[in-house]
Amino acid sequence: MSKLVRMDHTGHTTLAEWSAADPASVEAAVTAFRTELEQGSFAVVSEGEGQATQVRELPLDADLVIVRRPIAGG
Repeated sequence: MSKLVRMDHTGHTTLAEWSAADPASVEAAVTAFRTELEQGSFAVVSEGEGQATQVRELPLDADLVIVRRPIAGG
């Protein structure tokens, strides 16, 4: 089961879980992913220890996709 999580003040919040064999769960995960991006979040997939790749489409074969808000500052 793959998971979409948002990093937040609680540590993380699970937004969706999906299985490629379950079209309804995939559709719900894609919708949640797009909603987060539309609200300005960034999404990344781990590429191993200390490395991640930003994604703009939900990679259905990823075990874990993490979204987060941009860091404020300036």
